[in-house]
Amino acid sequence: MASMGGAGWEAMRSMRRGDDLKGVKLSRDIKRRILRFARPYARDIAIFLLLVTVTAAIGVATPVLAGDIVNELTGPDGTRRGVLLLAGVIAALAVFEAAVTLVNRWYSARLGEGIIFDLRRAVFDHVQSMPVAFFTRSQTGALVSRLNNDVLGAQRAFTTTLSGLVSNGIAVALTLGVMFFQSWQITLLSLILVPVFIVPAKWVGRRLASLTKESYDLNAAMNTQMTERFNVGGAMLVKLFGRPEVESTEFSDKADRVRSIGVTTAMYARTFIVALTLVAGLSQAVAYGVGGVLVFGGQLTAGTVVTLALLLTRLYGPLTALSNVRVDVMSALVSFQRVFEVLDLRPLIREAEDARELPEGAASIAFRDVRFRYPGPDEVSLASLEDLARPDLGDNGRAVLEGVSFTVDPGELVALVGPSGAGKTTAANLVPRLYDVSGGAVEVGGADVRGLKLSSLADRIGMVTQDAHLFHDTVRENLRYARPGATDDRIWAALDRARIGEVVRRLDSGLDTVVGERGYRFSGGEKQRLAIARVLLKAPPIVILDEATAHLDSESEAAVQHALDTALEGRTSLVIAHRLSTVRRADKILVLEAGRVIETGTHDQLVAQGGVYAELYRTQFSETGETTVN
Repeated sequence: MASMGGAGWEAMRSMRRGDDLKGVKLSRDIKRRILRFARPYARDIAIFLLLVTVTAAIGVATPVLAGDIVNELTGPDGTRRGVLLLAGVIAALAVFEAAVTLVNRWYSARLGEGIIFDLRRAVFDHVQSMPVAFFTRSQTGALVSRLNNDVLGAQRAFTTTLSGLVSNGIAVALTLGVMFFQSWQITLLSLILVPVFIVPAKWVGRRLASLTKESYDLNAAMNTQMTERFNVGGAMLVKLFGRPEVESTEFSDKADRVRSIGVTTAMYARTFIVALTLVAGLSQAVAYGVGGVLVFGGQLTAGTVVTLALLLTRLYGPLTALSNVRVDVMSALVSFQRVFEVLDLRPLIREAEDARELPEGAASIAFRDVRFRYPGPDEVSLASLEDLARPDLGDNGRAVLEGVSFTVDPGELVALVGPSGAGKTTAANLVPRLYDVSGGAVEVGGADVRGLKLSSLADRIGMVTQDAHLFHDTVRENLRYARPGATDDRIWAALDRARIGEVVRRLDSGLDTVVGERGYRFSGGEKQRLAIARVLLKAPPIVILDEATAHLDSESEAAVQHALDTALEGRTSLVIAHRLSTVRRADKILVLEAGRVIETGTHDQLVAQGGVYAELYRTQFSETGETTVN
């Protein structure tokens, strides 16, 4: 009965998924792509299916041989030698089946893990190629789900689903064939009980589907709550606003409902298995009762009755599984469809086929009548990857930059200033091609960035943003991210030039200090200086600073400013700042407002003009002290 129980569990899982797949239609193209994807594994799949077939055949042969032994024991022509020979054959089949099962498992693992590897690598590489706009809209959890749950679901198409379909199909066909050959009367009587089991089982499956979906939703909500509350920022917010009891109550309510669903689901599932076992037991009773009558009537042998009874134990599980085979197949195909959905999303930022390297020494920047609008959600993301897919009412479709033109010569420092929303950060993001212009052109070294290799562009540009991101790794590895293989001496030199070396030396683990999630073990100014050290280690000819001193106290700002002076020395620099104290020494200052350059000049020239810059300057450097312009 153990094999029947295993098949029963698989059948229950199929029934749970049934309602979720109603109305789902898959195109022929999806199926063709799956077959193309499986082509490299054609040999492994063929061997795998052959071994599954052999295992199914052995499962039917053993009851037949058991019946022959009974006939040898009870028949007038039975012999000791015949019994021993049949027992030896059964033993040999058992050993052979064990060996085949191990080999089959090896091929199953090789096939499944190979498909997981291929799909994960394809999705991971493709997601990495997506533009920043994609990540600003997509949920991280949804992306991770595609790399985990959906990839595993697709993998099951070639292992669990395919092997189950073949083995169950062959088992049912062989079992029914042998049973009809042995006694068509008992076979038909036994099959009468199948609808008695399957029809109620369908209702149980629908109920289980509803409960399982609710459980998944609740678990997802708990995962979200834990993810948001267990990072450093979330944990601090909970403690600062004194809501741990409320958080605990909300979590407990969800967990309690999951517990109740778990108990109910376990009882439904166990009832299903008990019902399956009961039907099989009743069928065996029918086989023994009717078979016994036929034996006494001389129409059957005792061995045949035993064979029929044993075969019945192997019939109902596969029959039930096959009744839900469409759900199994559709579940696997839908997983493939969800993976292909991500792979088919074309990145907005694509490298041209004839892209070329940025010439050595090229370090100028030029904006030629640049126009830009942020792309809409349908251009960069998928609704299924967003928590709340709704029409975007933000910047999409609105021009953020309109006809912006300026140049930054090699070694020159140019600053972009202006009120929030003027387009400063947008302009900076166009240089390393985090976004593409909607009109006009951005040039680096005299070449349109759209015609340059992305790796070449990344090698020549270093960027420090307002929120310096650090990975949850050591100080050493965070800096080496900019220059893999850099020696400790070069790392220390970069740290010293960024005015952060002494801070790191005072740490017990030095360069091996783990910075914590998002660098929370360091202050804001220290994180900024680590980010500057990372750029100094990279030593690019072009440096972009996007409000690198914003929201720092005076002491931290002074330290960061000294580090910036070192980082910008001799390099082409594009600096964005709200605090005008950081750009007074710029070779040229551009004032942006509503996506247009409205003033250009040096600090002294712009103050003398008495325009927008002069007003910003007066606001920040009034007699009451310096303030930040928002």
